[in-house]
Amino acid sequence: MERSKPNGGAHDNSAYDYTLDGPLDNENNLSNGDQRTVRPSVVSAFGHDTLDRVPNIDFYRNAGSVSGHRAVRPSLQELHNVFQKNGQISVPDTVDDYGEGSDGAPSGDPESAVPIDSNKGGGVKFGWIRGVLVRCMLNIWGVMLFIRLSWIFGQAGWGLGIVVILLSCVVTTITGLSMSAICTNGVVRGGGAYYLISRSLGPEFGGSIGLIFAFANAVAVSMYVVGFSETVVDLLQDYDSLMVDELNDIRIIGVITVVLLLGISVAGMEWEAKAQIVLLVILLVAIVNVIVGTFIPATEVKKSQGFFNYDSKIFLENFTPAFRDGESFFSVFAIFFPAATGILAGANISGDLRDPQAAIPKGTLLAILITAVTYVGVALCISATVVRDATGNLNDTIINAITCNGSSVAACDLGWDFSSCEKENCAFGLMNNFQVMTMASGFGPLIIAGTFSATLSSALASLVSAPKVFQALCKDNIYTALHFFAKGYGKNNEPIRGYVLTFIISIAFIIIGDLNAIAPIISNFFLASYALINFSCFHASYAKSPGWRPAYKFYNMWLSLMGAVLCCAVMFVINWWAALLTYGIEILLYVYVTVKKPDVNWGSSTQAVTFVSAVNNALSLSSVDDHVKNFRPQILALTGSARSRPALLDLAHSFSNDYGLCLAAEVFVGPRSEALEEMNSGMEKNQMWLRKIKRKAFYAAVACEDFREGAESLLQASGLGRMKPNILMMGFKKNWKTAGAAAVQTYAGILHDAFDFEYGTLVLRMDQGLDVSHIVESEEEALKAAKEQQALDSEMMQNGKPKGVFRKSRKSSKQVLMTRVSVCGPPPAQVAKMNEQLMEASTQFKKKQPKGTIDVWWLFDDGGLTLLLPYILTTRKKWKDSKLRIFIAGQPGRTEQDKQEMKSLLQKFRINCTDINVIDDIHVQPRSESLKKLNDMIEPFRLRDGSKDKTQAEALRREHPFKITDEELSTFEEKTNLQIRLNELLQENSKSANLIVVSMPIARKESVSDYLYMAWLDILSKDLPPTLLIRGNHQSVLTFYS
Repeated sequence: MERSKPNGGAHDNSAYDYTLDGPLDNENNLSNGDQRTVRPSVVSAFGHDTLDRVPNIDFYRNAGSVSGHRAVRPSLQELHNVFQKNGQISVPDTVDDYGEGSDGAPSGDPESAVPIDSNKGGGVKFGWIRGVLVRCMLNIWGVMLFIRLSWIFGQAGWGLGIVVILLSCVVTTITGLSMSAICTNGVVRGGGAYYLISRSLGPEFGGSIGLIFAFANAVAVSMYVVGFSETVVDLLQDYDSLMVDELNDIRIIGVITVVLLLGISVAGMEWEAKAQIVLLVILLVAIVNVIVGTFIPATEVKKSQGFFNYDSKIFLENFTPAFRDGESFFSVFAIFFPAATGILAGANISGDLRDPQAAIPKGTLLAILITAVTYVGVALCISATVVRDATGNLNDTIINAITCNGSSVAACDLGWDFSSCEKENCAFGLMNNFQVMTMASGFGPLIIAGTFSATLSSALASLVSAPKVFQALCKDNIYTALHFFAKGYGKNNEPIRGYVLTFIISIAFIIIGDLNAIAPIISNFFLASYALINFSCFHASYAKSPGWRPAYKFYNMWLSLMGAVLCCAVMFVINWWAALLTYGIEILLYVYVTVKKPDVNWGSSTQAVTFVSAVNNALSLSSVDDHVKNFRPQILALTGSARSRPALLDLAHSFSNDYGLCLAAEVFVGPRSEALEEMNSGMEKNQMWLRKIKRKAFYAAVACEDFREGAESLLQASGLGRMKPNILMMGFKKNWKTAGAAAVQTYAGILHDAFDFEYGTLVLRMDQGLDVSHIVESEEEALKAAKEQQALDSEMMQNGKPKGVFRKSRKSSKQVLMTRVSVCGPPPAQVAKMNEQLMEASTQFKKKQPKGTIDVWWLFDDGGLTLLLPYILTTRKKWKDSKLRIFIAGQPGRTEQDKQEMKSLLQKFRINCTDINVIDDIHVQPRSESLKKLNDMIEPFRLRDGSKDKTQAEALRREHPFKITDEELSTFEEKTNLQIRLNELLQENSKSANLIVVSMPIARKESVSDYLYMAWLDILSKDLPPTLLIRGNHQSVLTFYS
C-alpha cells in the first residue's frame, strides 16, 4: 500500500510515529503531479516509499519506556485495506501488541516511569564491579571469616572443612547460574530476587517470596548491627568503659549504628557505594594481614596459645575431623552456610545497575569464586599453623622426653605439652578460641577493623536491599495495602518510606528481638529465595516457551532443579522447624495472592507450562475413544455477546460447570471489514466479563455475511479434539411471526444444521424473553456519559472554585451530556415495566431456586439427554430444592406397567425422582379453542392453495415457497395436533414447575416448512414457566453398566 502526502485530501495514519525514520522528503514522482512523503531509511532499503517499516527496537518497547521512545508500527488493516486516495482509511489506531502497554508493564512498573535524562543530573548507575562484585564479596565475607572459620576447621578438619565450603559454593554457584540465565532473558528492572521470581513464575510465587525476602533483609540489618555492637562492647569491657551494662550498651550502640547507616543510605546510592569501597579496602587489608601474620615468626606467647607458623605435622594433624560437644558435619555446615547467603546483594539493586543483564551474572559468579578461594586459602593457612588445643601457659614447654598422643602430638613434637587439654577445657587453639585470627595476624587491631568492616558492610547492603525489593513489590500493587511504600524520591527514585520501615523493624529487633532464635529463620528465608530462583530457571526451560531465550548459555535445567532441591534440603539441615515455618508462611502468602488475583500479566513460565499441559492433555484425550460413561455436556450457546442473554448463559453454565465445556458464541453479521472490526474489539472484553461473573466458559465469535453461515461455521469448527461441543443451545425466537421469512428460514435452518451435524439441541423459552442487549447498551451509554461529566467536573474543580470560563464550559458539557442521555433516556412507562420484568427474568437462573419441581417430559428416546441434563441441574446448589418429576407417554390400560418399567430404568441409571407420571391420553384430540390458537397463529403464513386450480397453486408456491400449503397441513395434521395437545397437558400438570424440560419435535427437511415448524415450537411451549426443549443426537449418554 502506498503512502500519500498527508494533505490535500490524502489519508493520514495517526497510529504510528512518522518521525522514527528521520525527516520526510517530498518527491514529485506521481504522474498526476501529486506529492508523496518519503522516509529515507525505507526508500534506501526497498527503493520505494511504503507504509511498511523496517525492523526497529522502538517498536518492541513498552509504553512509557525509560530506555527510549516507543513507536507504533502501522496496523495490518492499514496495510491490507483498500487504499483510499482521497479520504481516511477507517481503521482503529494500532493497539498495543498483546497488551504490552497494560499487562506487560503494569501501573507503577519502572518500565512505565517517566524517562530520566542522564544529561540533566539523572540517577547514578553502577557497573558490574561497584554494583555487584564489591557488594557480593562484602556480604559473603562476613564475621564468619574472622570469628568462626577457625572453629569450623578445628571441628571438621581441613578435609571436611573444604567440603563444607565447596558444598556451600555448589548451592550458591548453581543459584548464580540459574539467576544468570533468568537475568539475560530480557530487560531486568528494580526488585532483585523478587523481580526475577515474579516475572518468571508469576505474581503468586513472586509476591509471597518478595515479602519474606524483604523482611529477611530488614531483620538481617539488626543481626549484623548486633554483631558489630557486641564486638564494640567487648572492647569497652577490656578497657572497663561500659556506659550502662552489657545488654543496654549493645542496644545503644546498635541504635546509633543503624541511624548512621540509614543516613548514608538516604543520602543516596553514590554515598552508599563510596562507603562500601572504604569498607572493602579495610576488609582486604585485614585478610592480607592474616596471611602475612602466618609468615611472621611466632613468639613464645603465640606458641603457648597454639600458633607455630607453617608445619606439615600440624597440617596433617588438622586434616581429620574431631567433632566435639555433639557437633557433626551437618551442624558445622549449618553454622557456615549463612555466610554464603550474600550472593543476591548485587541483584537486589538491579534497578541501579547500568546493565543488569551483564553485571549480575559476571559480578555474582566472580564474587562466589573469589570468596570461596579466600575462605579456603585463609582456612588452610590457619590449619597449617595453629593446633586444635593449647593451654596458653608459657610453662608448658617440654623439658624431658614424654610420649606424645591425642590432639597434642604436633605440639609435642614442637616442644610443647598440651596433653592437659584432653582432661580439662583449654582456652586456646582452633577448637577453643574464636580470636585465633587476631592472634595469628600480623597486627591484631586490623582484625577488629576487619570484623567491623564485615558487619557494617553486610548491614549496609541489607539496609539498601530491603527497601529496594519492598518498593518493587509495592509498585506492582500485589498487596494493595502496601502500595503506600511504592513512592520513590529524588533522581534515583529512592524508597525513603521503605528505608524508614526497615529502620523501624531493625530497631525493634535490636531492642526486643531474640536474634539467636530468629537467625535460622532468616537464613531459611534467603534459602527459600534461592530455591525459587533455581526452580524458576528449571520451570522456564521445562515450559519450552519460545520466549525463553537467555543470552547466558552455561546453565542446565536439571542442574537448576537439583539446586532447588539442595536449597530445600539445606533449609532442613540448618533448622527443621524454621524450614517448616518458612514453607508455612510462603504457602499462606501464595494462597492470599492467588485468591486476590492481582491484575498483572508478565508472561510467566507458569502460563507457558499451563499451555503445554493443556495441549498435551488435549492430544492424549484425542487418542482415547469416546465412551458413554465419560459423556460430558459440552455446550455451544448462541448467546450473542456475553452480556446479551444472561439467563441462557446461566442455564448453560449450570449444565457444563465442572462437567464439560461451555462456549458463549456470537455471530457478527455485516460487511466483512465492519464485522471484523467489531468482533476483534469485543473478544477480550467479553472473555473478561465471563471471568468477572465467574462463568467457566469461553467466548467465541465469527464474522459472516449471513447469520446461518456463521452459526454453521461455529458448529463445524468450534472446540479442539475431544473438547468439542456436542450440544447446541439457543433461545426461542419470540418474534418469529414478525421477523420476516429470511429470519425464520435462518433460525429453522440452524436447527436443521445442528441435527445434520449430530448435535444435541436445546431451545430455551421464557415468556419475558432472553435478549437484554438493548438495556445493557443503554446502561453503558449512560455510564460513559456520567464518567465524562465527572471528569469535566473534577477538572474544573481541581484549582478551587471554577472561574467564568469554566462555568461556561460546564454549561456546554451539561448540554452535551443531556443530548447523549436523551438518546437512552427514560422509556415510556409500559416499555420500562417490560424492561424491568425482562431484567428480573434474566437473573432467574442466577438465584437459588425455590422449592418446587423440574418437570421432565421424556416423550421420545433421544439417547437420554432429555433425562441427563435435568439430573445434572439437581446436583447444583441452586437447584437442590427442585425435585425431578418424570412424565412419559403411555398406552391406555398399561399405565401401571409403563410406570414400573420406567421406575426400573431410572433405578438402573441411578437417577432419583419424586414421581413418575404416565400420560395415556396424549392421543386425545385437542380442544377447539387450542386449535383456534394455532390456526390464528399460522393464518398469515398459509398459502391457501387448496381452493385454487393446479396452475394457480403452482404459481403461488413459486411466489411464496416458504408458506404453509394446505397439503402440508393435512399431511402433518396429527403431529401438529400432538404439539397442541402437549401444551394442554403441560398447562394442566406443570404450570407451577421451576423448569419444564420437554422433548423437542423434529421437522423433516424439505417436508415441513419453516413457518409450520416454528408454529409447532411456539404452540408447544406457549404460556408456560421457563421451558427447555431438548432433543439429543440419538446416541446413548446414559448407561447402567459399570
